[in-house]
Amino acid sequence: MIYEGAKLLQIAMPMGGIGAGTVCLNGHGGLQDFSIRHKPTLSALPDGHGYYDGAFALLHIKGETPITRLVEGPLPPEKLYDQGLQAQGYRKGGHEGLPRFSECSFESRYPFGTVTLSDPKVPVAIELTGWSPFIPGDEKASGIPAAILHYKLTNTSDKPLSIEFSYHWAHPVQGKGGEKGTRNRLLKNGQGVYFTNTDDPESETFGSAALMVNLSPSNLSPRPPLPGARELAGKGGENSLCPPFPKEARLPGRGAGGEVIGEVRCKAMWLRGGWFDSLSALWREVESGQFKQNDGSASEGGLSGRNGGSVLVERTLAPGQSEIIPIVLAWHFPNVGWGVGGTEKQWKPWYTTQWSDAEAAAEYIQAKFTSLWPRTCRFAKVLHDSTLPPAVLDAIASNLAILKSPTVLRQANGNLWGWEGCFTQSGCCHGTCTHVWNYAQALPHLFPALERTLREQEYLRSMDGRGHVNFRAALPDAPTSHDYHAASDGQLGGILKLWREWQISGDTAWLARLYPLAKRSLDFCIAAWDPERRGVLTEPHHNTYDIEFWGAEGMCSSIYIGALSAMAGLAAALQKPDEATVYQALAQSGAAFLDTELFNGEYYPQTVQWEGLRDTSFSESLTLFEEGDEWGELLKREGPKYQYGTGCLSDGVIGAWMASLYGVETPLRKDHIASHLKAVFTHNFKPDLFEHACLQRPSYALGHEPGLLLCTWPHGGKPTLPFVYSDEVWTGIEYQVASHCIQAGLVAEGLAIVEATRSRYEGHVRNPFNEYECGSYYARAMASYALLQACTGFRYSAVTQTLEFGPRVPYTGTFQSFFSTATGFGTISLTNSTLTVTMAEGELDIARTLLHEKYIGYGTARDGQPLIFTF
Repeated sequence: MIYEGAKLLQIAMPMGGIGAGTVCLNGHGGLQDFSIRHKPTLSALPDGHGYYDGAFALLHIKGETPITRLVEGPLPPEKLYDQGLQAQGYRKGGHEGLPRFSECSFESRYPFGTVTLSDPKVPVAIELTGWSPFIPGDEKASGIPAAILHYKLTNTSDKPLSIEFSYHWAHPVQGKGGEKGTRNRLLKNGQGVYFTNTDDPESETFGSAALMVNLSPSNLSPRPPLPGARELAGKGGENSLCPPFPKEARLPGRGAGGEVIGEVRCKAMWLRGGWFDSLSALWREVESGQFKQNDGSASEGGLSGRNGGSVLVERTLAPGQSEIIPIVLAWHFPNVGWGVGGTEKQWKPWYTTQWSDAEAAAEYIQAKFTSLWPRTCRFAKVLHDSTLPPAVLDAIASNLAILKSPTVLRQANGNLWGWEGCFTQSGCCHGTCTHVWNYAQALPHLFPALERTLREQEYLRSMDGRGHVNFRAALPDAPTSHDYHAASDGQLGGILKLWREWQISGDTAWLARLYPLAKRSLDFCIAAWDPERRGVLTEPHHNTYDIEFWGAEGMCSSIYIGALSAMAGLAAALQKPDEATVYQALAQSGAAFLDTELFNGEYYPQTVQWEGLRDTSFSESLTLFEEGDEWGELLKREGPKYQYGTGCLSDGVIGAWMASLYGVETPLRKDHIASHLKAVFTHNFKPDLFEHACLQRPSYALGHEPGLLLCTWPHGGKPTLPFVYSDEVWTGIEYQVASHCIQAGLVAEGLAIVEATRSRYEGHVRNPFNEYECGSYYARAMASYALLQACTGFRYSAVTQTLEFGPRVPYTGTFQSFFSTATGFGTISLTNSTLTVTMAEGELDIARTLLHEKYIGYGTARDGQPLIFTF
């Protein structure tokens, strides 16, 4: 996906580690949103008298008429004033007013983002590729607190050019002592600058950072060793995965005074002064070709004034020659001084168990570069070589960025924890909220070990002796309170996800350990919401719309039926036939109820009920209103607030979606499920929302944009006060419905929804890497990964070693798709006579292969040894 012109405005692609912080590459080639200190720091913040984080590259071309440019494209004019937020004159990093390149484009092939820069007045073209290691199944490699930038410089003139490329980072580790407490030195390898401060090493504000030119014998030489943007993850032959790295390289040396000479010249500390002195002096040095080196030792004097560090590499480029300069920015903040949901407020991030400081993280990247780079290239290639519809592939890949965003955190014990999303300076809605993360499908397939920590979080720390699960987990790990509603959809979804994690991992011992706790959870749900044991939820039940539904409805009851069916399957697998029988019978009863008592011939509405329940709170509340009271009359007429009644709910059969994805057989009628999905598309999908009234949160989709509404009332009967988000558009639910439609054979309808969703995230109005809902980088949007399974029919059970495949989307010639399992990832491709499983990494044991439900063979696929089935 290539973005140009106005569509560069909102682009901000996260780079960093899973749960380790992030920096974003923006559409014009700059860095923004330095969310590296265990909380979001997004760019929508007002100017003040100080600076924000800043890091930038400069290119200086020597000669009779020297040229110096900030290595970024034009600053979008919409940013300059930004509705008054920047009325101080855009004091961000401080470098934004430097001369830039005049032409710019951004190419997205996540986890790579490539910015192409050119200028008719500059005889050097630049291709900047930003990335961070992303390797399915390798949590360590994918969890490094660092971002990597490859600057490919090409001489476009017919004469040799002598150039100086420099990179600059304002000191990112200011602590309690401000600029006076900052300290700088050279990295031990002489290839960059180390930043730290004088704060107590146990304080929240203590930390370190490293700016490094990634030179080593194995990854850089005078010749360009790395592929350009379009070779990174483009379609092509095997050799385009990642070329071998030349062995020769020139290493830096040291001068008599300790200064670095040769490959990397370092200014470990900027000139310290007031106002704009630091960058003014720095710019003068670079544009005049008089870059001054120092080792940073002067910072020990506790100087005031803005601090920072710089590196410079000098090159001579022949006409047409290219060279790549890799830059690493690493960070390390070992102490977190806040918590939520519990009493403890101190914890450490997981990366502190792997790297002692930012220098160690940077050194790790250098030492392991010949593994990290090609393995990430390999993942990107097999993902983007998939012959899926373009909008589908875009939705899947772009939303993987959420895993690298500040939405996700990871504790020293390895456990994952997440917000729902992010505000500009804090997380939004804590606790890996079960009813939001219910939708997210990327993590369990790409990093299944991390997903399993979330199941343990639910059952080991967030559940009490009754079986009540607090749907918001504590951070750091701790038991939670149990003084609020349980979330019916989140708690029941946890049962289905336990089945999913067992199927993905094949770890029956792990399942056996959690099964008694899952049973306690399910039994609580039955007692709380289905005390009459009819197989549907009738008592008031809390859900993802932040309200309680009263009476039977399809959304939560379908999850309930799915959970009962999953628990029956788990019980049978653990040799508990009596328990399996009970749960299966209850699931069958519930399915029959939905079909005979709820289904209206087109879809599943809600039967709003408040009488005849064990919960009499609403009926009792009605007696408190005086005759003629407006509220009282409304409630007596319509019943409890925030219901949907006769409405057509987009989430109305979500439990069937989960069950179908996870391989859980349920007694739900597939024809009725398909009918409901068809009704959702017919009534709730709007190609143009201009006439739609939304009094809730309209900016998710507005005006002439298309979108799928959460609920409509095609046959009338809309409550005066429907559930509070009913008129909104959420991307996570759009992907849930779209993937379910494709599974149910409504392929055109599903693809239309996906195309509509991604059309709204086109770069100008919204960030393609940030599908927001209640905050940025919203976890629910990772429902997009379900499109991969829906379109391909791929599912692998590690329990039975069964691989299922059967494309559902139209294709011509060869159909090919990425897949990921607990033991490796690769591609699966189908022709008119063969099915080939090719591992890019790892291996896959297959006892049964089912193509469109027909058995075609067995075998083991290994890296370098494709498994080919002929039929």
